[in-house]
Formats: sequence, structure tokens, C-alpha cells
Amino acid sequence: MSEKIKALALFSGGLDSVLAMKLVIDQGVEVIAVNINTGFGSTKDRLEHMQNMCNQVGARLRIVDIEDEYLQDVLFDPKYGYGKHFNPCIDCHAKMFEVAKRIMADEGASFLISGEVMGQRPMSQNKEALQTVLNQSNCEGLLLRPLSAKRLEPTVAELNGWVEREKLEGIYGRSRERQLQLAKEFELKDYDTPGGGCLLTDENFAKKMWDFIKYDTFEKEDIPVMKFGRHLRLPEGAKLVIGRNKEENQPLQEIQNKKFIHIKTKGIPGPHSLLSLKATPADKALAARIILTYTKAKPNERHTLVFEDEELEATPLASRAEIAPYAIL
Repeated sequence: MSEKIKALALFSGGLDSVLAMKLVIDQGVEVIAVNINTGFGSTKDRLEHMQNMCNQVGARLRIVDIEDEYLQDVLFDPKYGYGKHFNPCIDCHAKMFEVAKRIMADEGASFLISGEVMGQRPMSQNKEALQTVLNQSNCEGLLLRPLSAKRLEPTVAELNGWVEREKLEGIYGRSRERQLQLAKEFELKDYDTPGGGCLLTDENFAKKMWDFIKYDTFEKEDIPVMKFGRHLRLPEGAKLVIGRNKEENQPLQEIQNKKFIHIKTKGIPGPHSLLSLKATPADKALAARIILTYTKAKPNERHTLVFEDEELEATPLASRAEIAPYAIL
């Protein structure tokens, strides 16, 4: 009996990648769903969701972390530029396919799969961009895009008879009608609604990124800082991050980053905050007043804030309108 053919699927957790895997799995191919973590995925916990989707279609989930490699090779000098915000989509996709190709031998896989749909995204999924990704990642022929396969050149998987081209799809454009129809046919449950999970495509997140690199070198440890809280840039250059609610205060408390100190209010409930380690005395004093403005402290009421190894007393600003000039987001 011949050994079962294996494929690696680039898996985001979204519906398109789930459907792409299902179309191939139903043809007798064993699929390993590879989720490549760049650090800029959704802030919500995705692991349980991804495992659930893999269980539904019969794929094995594998997580591959490339945060350092992504920062070094892709994010700040993309060969094909950025999209509308801070998203280097073409270079990002090429890097993911390059990484997937590297681990093919480790998994004993014969080809790659992605859930890309031709014409779905004007910048990164037009015909030219799809071909550019193949060239850049050196995956020509290896990468099967099951949802649009009938509109693209046959791949190794089709030419070798590992999958039947007629059982694949020829979807084109931004309509989700066919994908939703397939989801119903496959009886999929709890799948994602349309919408990007990459923070780099978000306008507000992009503002924070542009601001950060204007003042400092961005490193892997800075990624969690960007994901939570109100972000402000103070007059003498310090960055201040203030938790909006309990759900943001907890992850901010857990951040370990040598560039920042933690700030807590004392004697009055308040948000957890981070401030640049090298903040000047003037920026520290202003940070204390801003933080108190997000508490129930009354005007001219003095309170103590703990800046890790020191304490400062301050009064809140007269109103939150005074904070606006410093706000990034």
C-alpha cells in the first residue's frame, strides 16, 4: 500500500484557509495546518479556535514562531512596500511560504496549500501579486490555491494526480457567497466572519507603529506593548501607555520590557500604565497627572502613584480634553 500524500497548509484560522484544507483532505491527502506567528495576529486567544477548526476538517495543527525573523527580514524594509497602513502583505506572504517550504521535509510533505482567493484583495491577491509571491518564495509549482485553482496554472499536486483539479474551486473576487455555501455543505461551525486578523492592516495600530519607530528601534519585546491600552507621546519624547479596562490592565501588568517602567495608582483604583524608562522628570510628572485623570480623583485632589522604585504625588488634569495633544490612539 502506497504511503499517504501529505501537504502543508498555511493556516490563519480564517474560513478560506479552512475550506482550502477541506477540499484537499476530502481527496485523501493528509494535511498539516501550519500557523506562522509573526507576532501581529489578533490580540484574542486564537489557539483554541484554530484547534477547533482543524478538528472539524481533520487536519493537524502546528504553530511556528518567526517573530525575530519577521522583524529582521520583512516588516521594516519590504521589497514590495506597504499596503494602506503598515502591512507589507506581499513580502509577508512570501516569507510565510518560504518558511513553510523549509519545513516540508521535516513533515514529509509533497506540496503547499493556501486559502488565497484570486481578486479578493486588490493589492495582495491580484494575479500579478500571487505570481510575485511564488517567485519571491521560490514556490513555483509547489503551492496549490484550492479555492481559485481552476483560474490558475496547474500545480505539482494536480499534475501528479495527488488531487483532482475538477474537485477544486475557481472562485474569483470579493464576494463570499461561494465560501459560505461551501461552509454550509461541509457543516462547519464557529468559523470566522470575514475580516483581517492582522493588526498591521488596522489604521489605528499603524499609527502606533509609525510613532514608535520615529522615536526608538522596534524589537520583538515591543510587540506586546503595542497591543493594549491608550498610547500617548509626551512633550519630551516619553511614551505612555494606559490600560483602558480590566481586560487590558492584566496583560499590561505581565509585560516585561527593559524600555518601560510600570506605574500603579496608590490608594485609589486606577489603570495600569507603562512609561518609557528614560522619561524626563517633566514627562514623569505629566504622566502621573494624565493617569490620575483616568481615575475618579477629583480636581486638585492629590494622590500617590508608584513608578516601580519611586513614588510621585500629583493631581489630575482639569479634564481629559487636555490629554488630546499627546494622544496617538
